[in-house]
Amino acid sequence: MRTAVYAGSFDPPTNGHLWMIEQGLEMFDHLIVAIGNNPSKRYSFTVEERLELLRESTKTSERLVIAHFDNRYLVDYAKKMGAKYILRGIRSPNDYEYERVMRHINADMAPEVNTVFLMPPRDIAELSSNMIKGLIGPAGWEETVCRYVPEPVFRSLAARGGAI
Repeated sequence: MRTAVYAGSFDPPTNGHLWMIEQGLEMFDHLIVAIGNNPSKRYSFTVEERLELLRESTKTSERLVIAHFDNRYLVDYAKKMGAKYILRGIRSPNDYEYERVMRHINADMAPEVNTVFLMPPRDIAELSSNMIKGLIGPAGWEETVCRYVPEPVFRSLAARGGAI
């Protein structure tokens, strides 16, 4: 069975994240979507809120697990979960350089875990959680942001009145 881990902060989940999850489910028998915790980041949503937003935004499947890991390297988490693959998205040259380095470090730590890179289609290639957060606030933000996030995420953002 081919198992992959797709990890990120998902703060908040975007349509780009959903595209990666859909592709991962097409490529692998089992996909673990894991929320990691970066102590140097300030999050707008709690881990519990992000878990719930991901669960509400994805189709229920026995092949998909939404989880959280903390205080552990992603490659170690993948090994613990029995995953032989790490799924990563590349949107830009900066992403590529960062992910290339991480792929080599992960291979040093666990050569049995392979990294698979996907490049999203043009219409969502620029999406990031930070970009979404940067769009919130000015008059009419709702009309813009609703195109880039799943409905449950948009509802959560709107309920906060754009305050994140």
